[in-house]
Amino acid sequence: MNQAAIEAITSRRSIRAFLPRPVPRATLLAILDTAARAPSGSNIQPWKLHALTGAALARLCDRLSTAHAAGEAPRREYQYYPRQWRSPYLERRRAVGWRLYELAGVQRGDREGGLRQEGRNYRFFGAPVGLVFTIDRDMEQGSWLDYGMFLQSVMVAARAHGLDTCPQAAFANYPHLLRDELGIPEGEMVVCGMALGWADPEAAVNRLASEREPATAFTTFHDS
Repeated sequence: MNQAAIEAITSRRSIRAFLPRPVPRATLLAILDTAARAPSGSNIQPWKLHALTGAALARLCDRLSTAHAAGEAPRREYQYYPRQWRSPYLERRRAVGWRLYELAGVQRGDREGGLRQEGRNYRFFGAPVGLVFTIDRDMEQGSWLDYGMFLQSVMVAARAHGLDTCPQAAFANYPHLLRDELGIPEGEMVVCGMALGWADPEAAVNRLASEREPATAFTTFHDS
């Protein structure tokens, strides 16, 4: 049994506070080259991404943070969550949301505090590397499934290098700003963003560990 592979998967968590320590370009490329081994139907490899550091990262963060703080309405181009929440998904969402807010010091009913915490998304939670993922508009659902495997591979490969990540659907809220800032063509859709870097071990929010259902809860076995 390859324990290292299991450890890389099980130690992956969504980190929401990072150290300012830079990530070497060679390390980032090694992570992405590894992730590119993710499977895709007919090997079409539908993923594309923009990697930001330094001044480019700061500029994008400033622009997105300004839009969020001003209350600019999201312009997401695809539906991420269910249109109608129901059990058990609603309970799971609430549980992890309230736990995150508790660790972040946001009290229930504190709308301003919630907005501040939400706004930290647009600064990649202080990570030294910000990734923005896009896909061609003419790709179908199968390619989006492939994309999920690629994203997971990025996160697991990062763990193998001692790095952490946070996948962020929030970046799909402002595709027009990303398109303008990064030169993303109209023929591509923004899938998500991802923070990547070294986790801050002292940050309370990084103690969040979401629960998972056991395999027996979601698996139906057929033996005969």
